Amino acid sequence: MAVLTEVRNEQLLKLIKAGSEEAFTTLYQRCQGSIYRFAFEMSGSPSLAEEVTQEVFTALIEGNHSFDPSRGSLAPYLLGIARHIVLRSLERDRPYVPVEEGAVEGKSLSPAAPDDPHTALVRKESIHSVHRAILSLPEHYREAVVLCDLNEMSYDEAAAVLECSVGTVRSRLHRGRRLLIQKLRGGRDAEGVSKDFDPSRCWA
Repeated sequence: MAVLTEVRNEQLLKLIKAGSEEAFTTLYQRCQGSIYRFAFEMSGSPSLAEEVTQEVFTALIEGNHSFDPSRGSLAPYLLGIARHIVLRSLERDRPYVPVEEGAVEGKSLSPAAPDDPHTALVRKESIHSVHRAILSLPEHYREAVVLCDLNEMSYDEAAAVLECSVGTVRSRLHRGRRLLIQKLRGGRDAEGVSKDFDPSRCWA
């Protein structure tokens, strides 16, 4: 058998259904980071992100899924499951919770090796401002910004996660970016700002 790290996600799922623990571990290590980050960026809660990640893979183990490879790849499908869990949790609890520093796996909110204390402070304030602004967006715009700008998914992949058309993703992303710019500028008109604004640059 080929080394599992080289096996496609869809084949790993077949091996999981056949009872392979190694295949499950491989898929978990490959996909858990993106699921956690999505849940955290949508909610601002590390504990909720951990719960969502656990619930997604529990559903996978228990067979509570209906993945159809003809409709797309497995990674967006898993994010789609995570999305439904996050939205259900946010509706049950509260619109969003305060972001906690350093909580995003693979994307620390703490500045990396700044040149001086002033640079560190400015960067830290910028990161938290962007997170607060993203968390304050309406959920359907927040999803598009999180998936396309922060997780760098294609329009097609985001459409699969959100269960909508590519055109809808483009529209929500455009509107979400404009709202985000307005919030970061204190509500001033965002006209004239580059349409290529990318929130992910704040973590560069």
